[in-house]
Amino acid sequence: MRIRAAETRDADGEWAILEQIIRAGETFALPRDMGSEAALAYWHGPGHEVFVVEDHDGRVVGTYFLQANQQGPGSHVSNCGYATAPWATGRGIARAMCAHSLERARQRGFRSMQFNIVVSTNVRAVRLWEDMGFQTLCRVPGAFQHPTEGDVDTLVMFRHL
Repeated sequence: MRIRAAETRDADGEWAILEQIIRAGETFALPRDMGSEAALAYWHGPGHEVFVVEDHDGRVVGTYFLQANQQGPGSHVSNCGYATAPWATGRGIARAMCAHSLERARQRGFRSMQFNIVVSTNVRAVRLWEDMGFQTLCRVPGAFQHPTEGDVDTLVMFRHL
């Protein structure tokens, strides 16, 4: 697999991944009926540096963005959003994106990384982020409306770089 900066030509591949995740409504705090234009505008929003992961056939199987978590005095803390193609899970794509993002954040001078909303029922992601050195700072009770589990907790996770 290869991780590279996203280009305009990647939009269809990114949307193919984002659409399934958004429609499922289990991990992203985004409207489930969000369209491609709005989703891609969000993913490539101001301050987002976007990357894609290609498999050996050149298909986009993952994407992530890196940004400052806050402006001004909070701009030394980075933040990311990750999306792995549902048809490509279990191949180490999320782990590769996280490792890449940590290195890229260091290169950009960030001193830490914070995830503001990790859905507690996303057990695979929580376990992966812990494996990658993140600690749960707090649990926000009932902060996410899961489509099948009801209101579930979210986690704020953090690690120094």
